[in-house]
Amino acid sequence: MQKKLDFSKPLVVLAPLAGYTDLPFRSVVKKFGADLTISEMISSNALVYKSARTLKMVEKSPSEDPYFVQIAGNSVDLVRAAVEILNDVEGIDGIDLNCGCPAPKVFNHGSGSNLLGDLNKLEEILSTVKKYSKKQYTSAKVRLGVNDKIPVEIGKAVEACGVDFVSVHGRTRAGKYKAPVDYDAIKQMKDAISIPVIANGDIKDYKKAKEVLEYTKADGVMIGRGAIGKPWVFYQLKHQLEDIDNNIKKEIILEHYDKMLEFHGPYGAIIFRKLLHAYSKGYTGANEFRDLVNQVSDVDIMRDLIDNFFNFNISKKIFR
Repeated sequence: MQKKLDFSKPLVVLAPLAGYTDLPFRSVVKKFGADLTISEMISSNALVYKSARTLKMVEKSPSEDPYFVQIAGNSVDLVRAAVEILNDVEGIDGIDLNCGCPAPKVFNHGSGSNLLGDLNKLEEILSTVKKYSKKQYTSAKVRLGVNDKIPVEIGKAVEACGVDFVSVHGRTRAGKYKAPVDYDAIKQMKDAISIPVIANGDIKDYKKAKEVLEYTKADGVMIGRGAIGKPWVFYQLKHQLEDIDNNIKKEIILEHYDKMLEFHGPYGAIIFRKLLHAYSKGYTGANEFRDLVNQVSDVDIMRDLIDNFFNFNISKKIFR
């Protein structure tokens, strides 16, 4: 079988982000430059109990190729059952185990970054994914530790499970999303293991992505929160562009809106409000624009508002 991921040049990956990286957003970043898209984190529990909402979260856009599903779990039996369910779903190229989520409800459940405090358990669960998955790839998303940074130990534990690559967020669980990202620690993990390492954490724009790749010598970058409101970072990295044409930005925003309607129906316009808050940040008239979109639910009026707002900013050359 031909390999779908080419590590001969740095990969650009969309990080799973609850509430944001749904199918419409993933299809947009895929079209405009991401090498790999990954589902929002899915609870093995919810998958095994066949929650309708969870099964919908697994769906992918036809353009998402390759496509991974990320699962979280704290027990070998549940994770195995979740993997066996995913084995029967067409179009999934890999399963990623979340070993990094710092959210209290995930951590207290024994999943996500909790596994970094018990590397034997992490290996047991990750090896279960590897053993039972019939997909082409297995990977893991990790942090640097729970309270203390142990990047080399974590990297070696993940590598021992025979996975294809690891993505590492350069903070501990205790560091949540505020502590400085430790790119030195990512570099240490990269130097200590032979499988590809994808760097993650505070990669907010093209310049930062290039710096992180150069400094850590990682095999790719994973961008999550930095892509919200600026998904064109994937286009820039794919085409090696420091600057991007404002009309392409508008095209990406409208494409995102159209995909939301396609997937969620008319309610997609209401869900898109929070995304328009991010897209309009820093522009002239942004506050008035947000007030307007918060009151609009008609899909055509919403599209006209978006079009007019960004056209105005382009014409005045005040697009950021």
